[in-house]
Amino acid sequence: MMEFRQNTIRGLWALTGREIKKWLKDPLILLVTIVQPLIWMALLGKSMNIGALLSNLPPEIRDQMMRSAFGTSDYFSYMAVGMISFTVIFTAMFTGMSVVWDRRLGFLDKVLSTPVPRSAIIFAKVLNSTIRSIFQATLILLAALALGLKLGPTFTPLNIFGIYAVIFLFSTGLSFLFLSFTLRSTKIETPMAVVNLINLPLVFTSNIFFPNSLMPSWLQTVAKINPVSYLTDAIRQLTIFEMDTGALLLDLTYLGILAVLLSAVGIFLARRYLSR
Repeated sequence: MMEFRQNTIRGLWALTGREIKKWLKDPLILLVTIVQPLIWMALLGKSMNIGALLSNLPPEIRDQMMRSAFGTSDYFSYMAVGMISFTVIFTAMFTGMSVVWDRRLGFLDKVLSTPVPRSAIIFAKVLNSTIRSIFQATLILLAALALGLKLGPTFTPLNIFGIYAVIFLFSTGLSFLFLSFTLRSTKIETPMAVVNLINLPLVFTSNIFFPNSLMPSWLQTVAKINPVSYLTDAIRQLTIFEMDTGALLLDLTYLGILAVLLSAVGIFLARRYLSR
């Protein structure tokens, strides 16, 4: 039992370090991942000046209407926080592709011939995904502040750790989900097809761009079960909203349960189907 734990820890440490080194050696991927949400923030976030549609109203009434709809008087702030979720989604989705490349290059066969447990192999990729997501989210938040993000009255520097926690939970669950689709795949087209099928529905059936209350009733039902909505709401509670503790606890509970369930499924499938 002790030897198994040592193999797990050593294998997880070594494989996670390898994944991070691969990421750092290809700065173009990091640059593209950061530039894309910045373009959305700078172009879409600033051009969709929804407050200007109410410019004929007195400022007090305009701010009240914006807060009633978006929870903040500034739509850019609302949308900029959504870009953090946008980045986390895409980082988690592409985690599964590394399994395909490792298999095709022969690295996966070498790892499977070692005493490292299969669960450690897959969890190393999930951990790499969460580290990347947290790092990218930090850069996006700093860029949003430079572009005019308005923080809420209950924001404190300690809230940053809460943001990292919800990103960790969401990224862990979603990464395990997409890795499960590629455990036995030898073609890069398989994860690409899954990503192309799921990414836009996840984004546009969530509250990244608009609150659930402004959606059609049938779409509101979908948004209520979409984990992206809970991730985005939790980050907004911690940054731009006046924090609702009950809503934040609901978000954390939902994301926590999702992470545990999808992690269990991913580890089970890795032990059963991850083979040479």
